[in-house]
This record gives sequence, structure tokens and C-alpha cells, in this order.
Amino acid sequence: MARAVYVETLIRTDLDELWRRTQHPRLHRRWDLRFTEIDYLPRTAGGPQRFRYAVRPLPGLTVAGLGVTFGERHRPDGTRTSALRFSSADPLSPIRSGSGFWRYVPTGDGVRFLTGYGYRPGWGRTADRAVRPLMGWATAWSFDRLRLWLETGRTPERSLRQALVELAVRIAVVCAALSVLLLPTAPAPFALLLPVALTVTAAAVLLPPLPGTPAARRCLRRPPDDRSARPPATLTRLERP
Repeated sequence: MARAVYVETLIRTDLDELWRRTQHPRLHRRWDLRFTEIDYLPRTAGGPQRFRYAVRPLPGLTVAGLGVTFGERHRPDGTRTSALRFSSADPLSPIRSGSGFWRYVPTGDGVRFLTGYGYRPGWGRTADRAVRPLMGWATAWSFDRLRLWLETGRTPERSLRQALVELAVRIAVVCAALSVLLLPTAPAPFALLLPVALTVTAAAVLLPPLPGTPAARRCLRRPPDDRSARPPATLTRLERP
């Protein structure tokens, strides 16, 4: 699998609890920004788990697809993996088909939770130049939201609300700083106001998010040079959904 997206974070939590919140569909869709719905389909004994996923980008609009996944909960090295393949025939889907994996690596400080996945664009290569970075950002932001949920107890819903409030405050600060320059009766000469407005704007844009606000920048975005970043063997044996 050619990895187009890689995201990794360290979560100070119990391995079993991390597995539960990532493998249970109802819990998974709470923290993952990329999905609105995840539903398991009937499963044959000993076979992989099939599922349906969907996202609602706008009210009344649903983009859906199908997937198949297989998890390894007990491995000789103490790690766990979950491999999956997915596809969508919906013309509105930016992803036509793809494959990926999750890996859970226990450490002395917590669990390294990482993912790598690649996909075939649904809107063509040109549009994918914008879609692919957005997919990477959404994955990393969601991983940090999951980390906050497990480490602090802050629910994904509360994290989203805080992120939206913080974004609104930043936008308001930028608008206020720039609008001062346009006032017909400015309190100071333009030459003095401009550096102040630019400084305030830069601070509002560049300052890191609050500790309780999810942030994609907290996640590792490049795979390390070790075996943990390699796709599991089970991925090659998974059939397409």
C-alpha cells in the first residue's frame, strides 16, 4: 500500500480502553471528524467485519461507502493492528477506493496510536491536491481529540464546541484588528496602527490552540524508520468491499 497519509500520536491510556474506543462503531464516530455514521454489517464466523460508513457534509446530503476490516488483538510482540479496505461509488465522494491500517504499540509512557492509508481519488488528481492535505489534517485533528478524551475525560462533543468557540474568537480578533485601519476617524496615524494590527493578526493566527482544544499540529505526520509504520500482512489478504 502506498501511504499517502500518516498520523501518529502518543496517548497515555490503557491499551484495552483505546482499542474499545476505536473499534466500537458508536464510539469511533464520536471522535473521528471524517465520519458521521459507521455501522457494522452482518459478519460470517471467522471472517472480516464489513461495515458501512457515511459523512453528511451538508444537511440533507449524505456520502456513503462500504468497507471491510480485520483486527488482530493478540500479537506475539504485544502490539495490535486493524487493517481495512474501503470504497465508494458515490460521485460526490472525494475517495473512490483505498486501504489502510491502525497500529497500537504499547510503550512505557502510553500507547503509540498510528495510522497509514492511501486511496484512489474520486475527483481526479488535480482536486486531490487540495483534498489530500485536508484528509491528513482531519485525521490528525481527530487523533488529538481522541487523545484528549482518553487522557482528560473531555468528551469529543465538548472538544468540538471549544474548537469552534476558539476559532470564532480568533476570527473576531483578526476582524477587529484589521477594521481599526479602516475607521474614518482612527485613534492614531495609519503608520502606527498598521504594525499593531499586523502583530495582533499574526498572534491570533499563529498562537497554538489551548491545551484542551484539539490540534492536528500535536501529531506526528511523517512515518518513523521502524517496523511499526509498515502495513500489516493482514492488509494484503483483505478482499475489496
